[in-house]
Formats: sequence, C-alpha cells, structure tokens
Amino acid sequence: QLAESGGGSVQAGGSLRLTCSVSGYTYFSGYLGWFRQAPGKEREAVAIISSDDSPFYGDSVKGRFTIGKDSAKNTLYLHMNRLKSDDTAMYYCAADRAPARILAPESYKFWGQGTQVTVSS
Repeated sequence: QLAESGGGSVQAGGSLRLTCSVSGYTYFSGYLGWFRQAPGKEREAVAIISSDDSPFYGDSVKGRFTIGKDSAKNTLYLHMNRLKSDDTAMYYCAADRAPARILAPESYKFWGQGTQVTVSS
C-alpha cells in the first residue's frame, strides 16, 4: 500500500515536502514516483526514482523539485521548492517493479489515494 501525506496550501515561492509511506518490500525495490493531476488535465509525471536510485523529472519541475527515498523507513519523499500556481494539483505516489515507460502513468500498477497541493499567487 502507498499512503501520501504532506500536502497543503502554500503561497507561490514557498516549499512543501510530500511523503509516501510504502508498505511491502516488493513495492520499494522497484520504481517509485510522484505524479500529479490538476482539474481538467491529464495525470503527468513529476518525479521518478528508479530501482538503482536514478532520478527522472518532468520538464516543468526540473531544478525545483527533488525526489528521494529512505529505504530504512520505506518512505518516498518529494521536496518541492519555488512553488508556482501551476503546481496546484492532486499529487499521487505510484510504484511498479518495471514500468514500460518510466514517465507514463499507465505504466504504474500501484497507486496511493493522493494529497492535495494548492499554491496561491
């Protein structure tokens, strides 16, 4: 199971840290990532971390967001800095052993319930 936390409301330019608690060794040994979906828009990749800890980022968040994980705690993080109003969305944690396309939401089998991030300008 995947359980997100840490969402909330913040002003533009601020920071938030999202956390995803991952239960089950199978989930944590594969690819883990953050996706987001804004109203009326398709779900998009924010950041992915591979099984060998290589990070991948969506173009809109490069240089502002950082993905990380703590294997001892089975926890995935997303550090979000210099937030913009365009970052407002529901953020989801996702996992898969071997996604066919790393940045494609449909390649991930397991999902959390999401946590809302709202950035006001």
